[in-house]
Formats: sequence, structure tokens, C-alpha cells
Amino acid sequence: MRIVILGTGAGGGTPQWNCGCGNCDAARAGRIPAMSQSGIAVSADGRSWALINASPDLRAQLAATPALHPTGLRKSPIRSVLVTNGDIDHVAGLLTLRESQKFRLFATRTIHDMLDDNPVFQVMNPEMVRRSTITLDTPFELVPGLHAALFAVPGKVPLYLEEGESVDTQLIGEQTVGVELRSERHRVLYIPGCATMPDWLIQRIGGADALLFDGTLWTDDEMIVAGLGKKTGRRMGHIPVSGSDGSLDALADVPVGRRIFVHVNNSNPLTDPFSSETALVRAAGWDVGHDGMEIAP
Repeated sequence: MRIVILGTGAGGGTPQWNCGCGNCDAARAGRIPAMSQSGIAVSADGRSWALINASPDLRAQLAATPALHPTGLRKSPIRSVLVTNGDIDHVAGLLTLRESQKFRLFATRTIHDMLDDNPVFQVMNPEMVRRSTITLDTPFELVPGLHAALFAVPGKVPLYLEEGESVDTQLIGEQTVGVELRSERHRVLYIPGCATMPDWLIQRIGGADALLFDGTLWTDDEMIVAGLGKKTGRRMGHIPVSGSDGSLDALADVPVGRRIFVHVNNSNPLTDPFSSETALVRAAGWDVGHDGMEIAP
């Protein structure tokens, strides 16, 4: 199994176009690496690839990844695309894939319905893009030699579907899913968005060869304290990394091979490879993903 992290950042990436926070300014100046928006590519043989999530930065991500370059005239190694929720930073890149290229689009019924409700996604020609509806906890072949299963994780509806201030961030269903990837020898979990860490999710993670997990915010009130927003991380559907009820502590004793934080917000000190927080997670056995990072479990 080969995995390439196409983008490590949360919505907006780092630097975010309208943000002058310390991390965004440092990324513009080249003092820390920039992070494009969240997504990965996976393959079993290095020839046929699947994208998991399609960020608004997808065109640049594909150009920066030689394994995903065309192999002939209008011939791409991308065979399929899987989306884990309907958030803008995970589906907007589908519009980049509209140029008459055949691939399969995998998603739950709920996520397909979200796409259907927005007429702009009709630019994906159904004669080229064959949609497949995936039932939770039912394995399917994502690309040759690589199977996937979608499973519900605690989350919420996309921001553009929220109604009012009161939003259920503990929904368990098809609107927010994790992905379990299996090859002949390896099992990898990709969970870019997760609101809480229930026992059943911890049990599912246990024993994986690699885990790519939601690292959106370092502290729950991070954006409020920084003056960058009015919502906590949990209100946005993301468990914080630190704290007694954060993901770092919750997963400390769980047997996992490689551990990597992804979907990192520009406010998060983990965007800085030299921060004390980055040193702390590395000491705890975690990596922080970066754009172009390749993982071979």
C-alpha cells in the first residue's frame, strides 16, 4: 500500500488567503511549510490510484505529485475518488475533475444527495463519472488490490447545511465517515474529521498499521483565544489534540503502528515544525503530516 498526503491543511489551508496570523505570515515568508487543503491518494500497485477527498487545491496537488501525472493523451492513473463528507474542503476539488476523464465516485447515499442538491456538480458528466453508493461497514474495491470500508464517526452536517446556532455535533451516520483501507498485508485508517473519541472508535483503531487522524486544533478554544473565530473545535466537529479529553491522551495506549495528524488548521501550533507542541506530539510517537509526505505502512 502506498499513501501520499496531497494536502495536510484544514479548510483554507496555511496560509489562508485572508489571514494574517503568525502561522500564515510565517508560511508566506517561507519560515514554515505551507499546507494545502486536506486529501490523500492511495494505491496498491503504484499504477492505479484513488483520491480520498478532493480539496479546492486539487489541481496544484496533482501537479506536485508525479505518480498522479497523466500517462498518455488524456489518460490519468486516477481510477476512483472517495469523499468522506460534504464539506467544501473535501468536495470542491471534484469540479477540477470535470474534463471528460473516466473514474468512479464513491460516497454514502447522504453525501451523494448533498452533491445532487447542488447543480454545479452536474458538470461531472455521468457518462464519464460513474457514481457508486457505499453502505457503511461494507468493504468494496477502491482500486485493484486495495479494499475500503466506510464507518461512521461522530460529526455534524457541513457548514452550509447548518440551520441556526444549535447544531448536533454528535451525529453518527453517513454524513461524516472514516475510511478503513486494507491491502493484502496492511490495514490503515484515515479519519480527517472526528468530534469525539468513543470507546468503540478506539477499539476499531487498535491494531492498525497506520492512522491518519484529525489534528484540526491543538486546543478546543484555540480560534476564540486567537481572535480568529467564535466557535470551539468541538462546535466545528473536531476533537482537539491536547487536553485530558483530547485525541493525544485518548489514543496514548492504543496499539497503532504509524500515527500521523492531518487536517491541521492554520491556527494550530502543529503547523510549525519547530514548535514545542510539535516536539511534544513527536515525543508521544506521532508525526504531523506535510504536503507530499509518502507513507508505506
